[in-house]
Amino acid sequence: METLAFIPSPSSGEIVIGPIPLRGYAFCIIVGVFVAVWLGGKRWIARGGQPGTVADIAVWAVPFGLVGGRLYHVVTDYQFYFGEGRDWVDAFKIWEGGLGIWGAIALGAVGAWIACRMRGIALPAYADAIAPGIALAQAVGRWGNWFNQELYGRPTDLPWAVEIDNGVHTGTFHPTFLYESLWCVGVALLVIWADRRFRLGHGRAFALYVAAYTAGRFWIEYLRIDEAHEIWGLRLNNWTSIAVFLAAVAYIILSARLRPGREDVVEPAAEKTAGAGPDDSEGTGTGDGATAEGSPGDTGEAAGDRTGGPERAEPAGGTSASTTG
Repeated sequence: METLAFIPSPSSGEIVIGPIPLRGYAFCIIVGVFVAVWLGGKRWIARGGQPGTVADIAVWAVPFGLVGGRLYHVVTDYQFYFGEGRDWVDAFKIWEGGLGIWGAIALGAVGAWIACRMRGIALPAYADAIAPGIALAQAVGRWGNWFNQELYGRPTDLPWAVEIDNGVHTGTFHPTFLYESLWCVGVALLVIWADRRFRLGHGRAFALYVAAYTAGRFWIEYLRIDEAHEIWGLRLNNWTSIAVFLAAVAYIILSARLRPGREDVVEPAAEKTAGAGPDDSEGTGTGDGATAEGSPGDTGEAAGDRTGGPERAEPAGGTSASTTG
């Protein structure tokens, strides 16, 4: 049957910005990084943190995440780099595509943990703030696969099929990059809504993001036709999705029982700044029993605003990680 409509693939994998050519794959990751930190910064401030903290921690998390994502891809698809007739140097050509979300999140979390430790911040609180931003970063980053004409699904004549002509396949295929991009947008909205509705804390917002993402990744992965290792008829990433989904759900349940509610203080330095008013510096403070305006001790509307949605907060810039594996 003739395809009535389709999504054309770009003729080149590069975006030219003035005199500078930039790989489309890298461009999508960069944009995703800024989106993640912009939203994460807003949410962090809304929870009582300081402006710039999310960006500062991301300086550690992003490089760790990129290394982890690449390592996972190279290890699980080693035949592309160390097989017969392959050049192992290609393993370092990250701009040509190939980042595994599992490795990126795992090692990125290590980088974030190091930076959080240096600031006296609990990693779960930071993870909750950044979770929707990571989902949006993935939504943007997936379009890098469109530029590279890679990671598409089975042949189809649906009107939204993507046209592929990459020297390996020619025709129209399921645009799994688009499916995952839209799914990630939905995951971000779900986490933001659930966080407002149930006041998720202690890492549960991040765990919800993980559970929701892996649920979608399972069926999207099932559509893909790129070469992958299989175990009992399922692709490796399908099994990984199942294991990570179960772990995330278990964490949500156990965490809610052991540590209900949300953290009162997410960044100790921010509380010290809020508590040090002009009167304190002049030796005429309000005493140990008083609280500064906007501190967690408030019972009025100002305290409620701290735990509100992202739109109540001030924007903060910076960087964070995005993966497209």
